[in-house]
Amino acid sequence: MPIGVIVNSLSVLLGGIIGAFLGDKVPERIRTSLPLILGIASMSMGITSIVQMNTLPAVILAVIVGTAIGELIQFERGIEVWANKARGPVEKLFSSKAGVENQKEFLDQFVGIVILFCASGTGVFGALQSGMTGDHTILLAKSILDFFTAGIFAAALGYMVAAIFIPQFIVLLILFLAASFIMSLTTPVMLADFTACGGILMLATGFRICGIKSFPIANMLPAMVIVMPLSWIWITYCKF
Repeated sequence: MPIGVIVNSLSVLLGGIIGAFLGDKVPERIRTSLPLILGIASMSMGITSIVQMNTLPAVILAVIVGTAIGELIQFERGIEVWANKARGPVEKLFSSKAGVENQKEFLDQFVGIVILFCASGTGVFGALQSGMTGDHTILLAKSILDFFTAGIFAAALGYMVAAIFIPQFIVLLILFLAASFIMSLTTPVMLADFTACGGILMLATGFRICGIKSFPIANMLPAMVIVMPLSWIWITYCKF
């Protein structure tokens, strides 16, 4: 039973609804400052994951090649198009208006939190661990952070944040169901490099949420798919 996946997705749904409902009732200084703090938190989690890296060349190669693949398929553009199409109907349905009027600022923050909720190293590894061992601890702990993160961002971005629970649930459920197959093919070194690669994405997400640099985070996602095979290849054939 994917208890951790369900709880994590519901935390984003409920946090997003509550945050969007409160909206203007949340002081402007909190809506402005807390996303910066959450961005720093994402950076800190990323750094914590990066230090677990075992095979630096494989991870760096995965990030470079993965980002190149992502740029070619323009995955981030697809998220932006979906967000633009869904934003209007969602806001009309709930008779609300997001606090962020600037379209570029909205998309920068929205894409950042989509990656944070759906593709963070913590979430991916938590779903795999949950499916493999039945231990939901990581996802349950992540749910607490995601609840407050969704609430804060929803106060500024509106009910669109709550809608992220749909792709999050799909991604984490697929990982949960595939866990036995995936984990049987991995080694501790491959998992460490996978976690480190996710940490790099979380670090880039933090920079984007804080408005420091708009990294193409969604286009970096293919790196998460190829990092473990590259790690295995490097360890098997290239390690000197």
